[in-house]
Amino acid sequence: MENFVYYNPTQLIFGRGQLAQLEEKAKQLGSKVLLVYGGGSIKRSGLYDKVIAHLQAAACRVVELPGVEPNPRLSTVKKGIDLCRTEGVDWILAVGGGSVIDAAKAIAVGVPYEGDVWDFYSRKATAEKALPLGTVLTLAATGSEMNRGSVITNWETKEKHGAGTTFPTFSILDPENTFSVPRDQTIYGISDILSHVFEQYFTHTTEIPLQTRFAESIMKTVIENAERVLENPHDYDARANILYCGTMALNGTLPVGVTTDWATHSIEHAVSAIYDIPHGGGLAIIFPKWMRYVYRENVARFVRFAVEVWNVDPAGKTDEEVALEGIAATEAFFARIGAPTRLADYQITDEHLEEMAEKATPFGPIGQFKSLTSQDVREILRMSL
Repeated sequence: MENFVYYNPTQLIFGRGQLAQLEEKAKQLGSKVLLVYGGGSIKRSGLYDKVIAHLQAAACRVVELPGVEPNPRLSTVKKGIDLCRTEGVDWILAVGGGSVIDAAKAIAVGVPYEGDVWDFYSRKATAEKALPLGTVLTLAATGSEMNRGSVITNWETKEKHGAGTTFPTFSILDPENTFSVPRDQTIYGISDILSHVFEQYFTHTTEIPLQTRFAESIMKTVIENAERVLENPHDYDARANILYCGTMALNGTLPVGVTTDWATHSIEHAVSAIYDIPHGGGLAIIFPKWMRYVYRENVARFVRFAVEVWNVDPAGKTDEEVALEGIAATEAFFARIGAPTRLADYQITDEHLEEMAEKATPFGPIGQFKSLTSQDVREILRMSL
């Protein structure tokens, strides 16, 4: 196990009816709030009206930034920064999924920063100050509700990068707010959660039995509940289990003392920066191909994955056969729940293969399980077509 420092200041408020706590939280953070949300689903579901009622009860003046994109744009972030500065906003409330929260985080660190907020994402600066941020989560996927990460797309340059920004002060998670999530978005969320765990599970760090079992328990819980929630979107317990898995997959619990990878996320970011595809969909396509490309770097880890997560029987099989059976089970699961399996499912050809490979490696080779150059990325993308 490696040395580590673990820190997470976010207060997680989980369960049915917990939105009622928003009023008290709002009173603590200030009288003027920027409400950030997406394309209008929170209005159709009635959540918007409930949020507004609680903010008004706290005597908050609300400034709104609607229309955050699924791959949030730098231009939208800059619009939010300008609103905060012009209106003298005290704090920010993000109501939505990971994209909305990521945009809100970027706004929160951009307001006190004198330079271009893109500096954080192009590794020219590190965020040191931020407006307070609260979230009301509506989608189990990114884990952004309990970490400091944020991913933003610069549509002008066709770049998509992540940065460490700011932790939410609080996050309210009511599984009932995920009941109305469309089927495809639920599938993408499941794919995203599993992919977050994969990035932290496939490692060369040894003597990490607790972290390994944490990761396996999250993967198995997602797999066990995925088809339940797709069959019955109003299954509270299944929604709650997946929602909590999404948070635990990326709140800093899994990587303590572990060298993690994140190459596949960099590859997907390059794809969606050009083609604007759903992040979870891209990960479901690319991750099994990454697995096939790198598994020989540590076959034993893939054997454990196959046996412990997918219940592969190793009797009479070589380690390589067991490892490949586990990868095949991963591919079969994504196909079974209706996730895309090839880039062709999004009408993506080899036209921008070279460009995507370069955009995935702007700062040099990526990944720790196997260091990948742009040539390696190009081959994984070719396998994904």
